[in-house]
Amino acid sequence: MRIAINTRMLLPNKLEGIGWYTYEIVRRMVEDHPEHTFIFFFDRQFDPAFVFTSNVQPVVLSPPARHPILFMLWFDWALPRALKKHNVDVFFSPDGFLSLRTKVPTLLTIHDLAYKHFPDQVKGMISWYYRYFMPRFMHRADHIVTVSEATRADVIESGIDGSRVSVSYNGANPRFQPQSQADGQAIRDQFTKGEPYFLYVGAIHPRKNVTRLVRAFSRFKENSGAPHRLILLGRMAWMSADTRAAIDESIYKDHIIEVGYQGDNLPTFYSGSVALVYVSLFEGFGIPIVEAMGCETAVITSNRSSMAEVAGDAALLVNPESEEEIANAMNQLSNDPELRDQLIQKGRLCRKRFDWSRSSREVWTLLEGVLKR
Repeated sequence: MRIAINTRMLLPNKLEGIGWYTYEIVRRMVEDHPEHTFIFFFDRQFDPAFVFTSNVQPVVLSPPARHPILFMLWFDWALPRALKKHNVDVFFSPDGFLSLRTKVPTLLTIHDLAYKHFPDQVKGMISWYYRYFMPRFMHRADHIVTVSEATRADVIESGIDGSRVSVSYNGANPRFQPQSQADGQAIRDQFTKGEPYFLYVGAIHPRKNVTRLVRAFSRFKENSGAPHRLILLGRMAWMSADTRAAIDESIYKDHIIEVGYQGDNLPTFYSGSVALVYVSLFEGFGIPIVEAMGCETAVITSNRSSMAEVAGDAALLVNPESEEEIANAMNQLSNDPELRDQLIQKGRLCRKRFDWSRSSREVWTLLEGVLKR
């Protein structure tokens, strides 16, 4: 069988949510099935490290697809030609986009439909692209896999027959394990002058709710007088001016540390923290929740969308629109080590639900089903 995969989100040193999903699912898939040929379609020069096995054939298609017009050129011009040229049997697209101009059986992963819930946070041509094409992508796909029940419900509410939508949860890389106390202390010594800290992981844009997190942290500091810091670990993405202003205006801005993207050191940042505070307004899954649990780190997260589904009773759930609730949760975990330990214990059990190897096998089964149909 000749299987084509959209791998344009495999970007060296820039892997974020969908990129990591692609990496974890696809790497295992090609390793588990050496009897098949996999054609990886990149949209720019690729890192050879992403050609995981000898049964992978990398192909670069132009133009680099990072803008709606370029999306259309790549998916509906370059991709259909390449699928035909390489005699592809089935196509897997893990980033939510597909080609409307091919009859090749297609499995599509949809991570979320955030553009529907927060239209004001998607601007211009990007907004138009999502509103126009996403419904068409969902109807064109032979089958859809979502990463949570919350996203599956969203897809079905968009008019897609539930029999065409399956759930396969994300996982967490096995490298997300507890790190030594000495390593955690080294992070604190380097970034927080030895003081305890709360951690946020992810890109910074309005849906991630980091502005409110910063204000909640300032409220926590004012009410408690605690020495804790807040580490923001991720890049400033779009529409981040409000977050920048909230940091600059906080009287505790010296206790808010912006670290930027961290890859290899991420497990140590988790392990060294008091808790992950991940109070996004909306997520299709929320991988940092599972990563934190793997590192035996307590979690504070939102009581809505997929985050409550993923965390279950292994986290403190808060209203993400309430600075007071977020601040109170921080206060609870800073003062109650027994509660923190209870959440860590529950997290050990909860995390077992999320395994990349199982997810990859589930996606493979769906891919085979698409081809048979």
